[in-house]
Amino acid sequence: MTDLVPVQFHVNGRPIKATVPTDLPLVDFLREELGLAGTRLCCGIGVCKACTVAARRVPTSQAQPMLACSTPVALLQGQSITTVEGTGSMEKPSAVQQAFLDHFAFQCGYCTPGFVMATEMLLGRLRTRPIRRDQLDATIEEAVGQHICRCTGYARYHQAIRAVVLAEKGLVTA
Repeated sequence: MTDLVPVQFHVNGRPIKATVPTDLPLVDFLREELGLAGTRLCCGIGVCKACTVAARRVPTSQAQPMLACSTPVALLQGQSITTVEGTGSMEKPSAVQQAFLDHFAFQCGYCTPGFVMATEMLLGRLRTRPIRRDQLDATIEEAVGQHICRCTGYARYHQAIRAVVLAEKGLVTA
């Protein structure tokens, strides 16, 4: 029998209070308890990055990638989690989501939520620490280079990310 622990945290700005098994993965909690199906379970061991969500340990901290397939909910006490559903909607997609659509950056879309979340966190970092234009491609590679796309949409993802970074003033310097 698995031990149960109480936990309080936020998901997409919504306060969550639950008692969960100590080994319950975040991806299962998001999908089964909260009905947030955007975060994908693919490899289940944190290699593919399809399950990436953004985590803030404290409200004012920079969001960091978290792998929902291998992170137990029991460890999220006091944290704020943002999933792909927290970045935009079908009616009003985020700038990242729109760039991915405009550049036909995905085929099956299974890995797309992980790419969206990694890109959103990249934008957050660039807002506080802009980079030189000649560093952009390497910075994009650093942000999403470990994400796996089985449809080989990497070139289009990179094009879309580049476009959304360059479209927002102040993220890239000469």
